[in-house]
Amino acid sequence: RLCKNCYLGASKRPRNDAGNKVTVVLGAQWGDEGKGKVVDLLATEADIVCRCQGGNNAGHTVVVDGKEYDFHLLPSGIINPKSISLIGNGVVIHLPGLFEEGDKNDKKGLKGWEKRLIVSDRAHLVFDFHQVVDGLQETERQAQEGKNIGTTKKGIGPAYSSKASRTGLRVCDLLGDFKDFSTRFKNLVQQYQSMYPSLTVDVEDQLKKLKEFAERLRPMVRDGVYYMYEALHGPPKKILVEGANAALLDIDFGTYPFVTSSNCTVGGACTGLGIPPMNIGDVFGVAKAYTTRVGIGAFPTEQLNAIGELLQTRGHEVGVTTGRKRRCGWLDLVIVRYAHMINGFTAIALTKLDILDVLDEIKVGVAYKLNGKRIPHFPANMDVLQKVEVEYETFPGWKTDTSAARKWNDLPVKAQNYIRFIENHIGVPIKWVGVGKSRECMIQMF
Repeated sequence: RLCKNCYLGASKRPRNDAGNKVTVVLGAQWGDEGKGKVVDLLATEADIVCRCQGGNNAGHTVVVDGKEYDFHLLPSGIINPKSISLIGNGVVIHLPGLFEEGDKNDKKGLKGWEKRLIVSDRAHLVFDFHQVVDGLQETERQAQEGKNIGTTKKGIGPAYSSKASRTGLRVCDLLGDFKDFSTRFKNLVQQYQSMYPSLTVDVEDQLKKLKEFAERLRPMVRDGVYYMYEALHGPPKKILVEGANAALLDIDFGTYPFVTSSNCTVGGACTGLGIPPMNIGDVFGVAKAYTTRVGIGAFPTEQLNAIGELLQTRGHEVGVTTGRKRRCGWLDLVIVRYAHMINGFTAIALTKLDILDVLDEIKVGVAYKLNGKRIPHFPANMDVLQKVEVEYETFPGWKTDTSAARKWNDLPVKAQNYIRFIENHIGVPIKWVGVGKSRECMIQMF
């Protein structure tokens, strides 16, 4: 046994080199902030691009050379022919969705994606019946409570429920003894049918399809933990982690229960890939220059008026995954600061500034008041959040087209003032400003 002095001596010794650092890109609002664009920008130089949580409930649109790619399960880095894309253990994978997405993008010119994709053997599977159950649960909530959660009905919640109740099935199970997998699959179906008697599943047909998917998937599967360890401790590598969803949709920190079923804050990068915290490097938060939200739940700065409509139409605010119109409102810095408290952003990407180009005046939510008093925290209780009064700062609009701006000095002074105010209020530097859809439209500040 080590004596007390040996312990003290050991703690003073320099730690071994931690290895490569990973860069993490996360949403700082309710999702749909344009993370795909930031990831795409960084992925051009990345060796590995990873997804760490969520499933095909996420949607990233990336425009390259005039071609628009939609990604739901595939990491956005799959576009880069020189990088490897990794789907981590924290992701829940719907195999029909994965291959359909790959084939669809293949037709658009995304060649050889299967050779660049690695899938963790510890990732859980989303089955078709999980998706049916997702819809049944929403119908049930609507009938019982008069409101639902507004899920994407992609089976994400039920799949994470199976995972948490330890009845889920993983990639390694599918690729192992198929007889054993089949038994466990049948048991899982029966479990759900006992809860939802109207659920019908053609078990044999499903198993036949899953067996076919298993063979297509097999060449891509690796032990994700070992793969990440080798990547972190081998030669210098640029490793990028792409978060799906966003801070206010996090299962622990979001506007519960109107949230997703995974941790889409920085901790999800560690648990969803097997990365030690000391290997986390830059954490980039992505925020729109205004705020949007899909589905149901409190939204303090929402504008149910002509401003909200203008933001929705000018910003083409429609969900990539669901096609639902997004709710729109002024930029809420209370939620962005809250996201920073949890994630510790090293810099921010501010997207879609150009959508504000036509406004006479622009408001920014800077604080919440409850019964006339400012509150220093972000409320956990949704009834409280529904009641808060937002304190705004008002800025004059710049009334100039910013979409052709490519550097800081190209932006009107009033737009620069708006950006600097945001930066100072959050206490995090803004590294990029987005003024359009394509890669060239991201102005890099430093």
